[in-house]
Amino acid sequence: MNMANDTLAKRDDRILEDVMHGIEFQPEVKSKDVRVKVMNGTVVLTGFVHTYLEKLAVERAAKAVYGVICVINDIEVKPNSERTDPEIARDVAVRLQLHASIPNEKLTMTVRDGLVILEGAVCWNFQRVDAEREAQSVAGVRGVENRIAILPGVSPQEVEKKIEQSWKRTNNLDTRGITVIANNGWVSLYGHVHSWNEKEQAEKAAWQAPGVQQVTNLLVINP
Repeated sequence: MNMANDTLAKRDDRILEDVMHGIEFQPEVKSKDVRVKVMNGTVVLTGFVHTYLEKLAVERAAKAVYGVICVINDIEVKPNSERTDPEIARDVAVRLQLHASIPNEKLTMTVRDGLVILEGAVCWNFQRVDAEREAQSVAGVRGVENRIAILPGVSPQEVEKKIEQSWKRTNNLDTRGITVIANNGWVSLYGHVHSWNEKEQAEKAAWQAPGVQQVTNLLVINP
């Protein structure tokens, strides 16, 4: 093994250890059957958990580790007790109705083998995100596919301005290497950041602008 390969191997070993520790400190994760592999900064998650929220918590722990450039989440959700699709659909519908910010009358939902599919249109991304989170928290859900669209209504220049302002309000985000281009509700992020967390924070801030329908995050991680 040459020096370069030895350095990469040591980095991957450090990332693996940090990811495992991060998972241990996630209160949502109860399963002991999660497996982690790391190769050249790419983290592969396998095994199984009992809830969809556990699966997301494991992924969140991996993305928070410095040096991670990609996370592949192949964890399977195996609920402790099987629930029928109508039962899951009923509980998701109740959660959407009770959430004040979600215009549930504009949304439709189907459930297939534990996979919840959300459709419809809203005015703001936070409504789209809230609907997905409510569905994720229902017992028996194995996954959520969010097809909810966001209605346009703001000029591209205003969207770019709002995103840049949002970045300035975001802690621990170096925006000097980031460029944003907006077009008819579609936003693309270009440039580089220093960590997966910065990449994710830049995207989250972009979604906060009104009228954003899609964000393509092309930021490159340069630790």
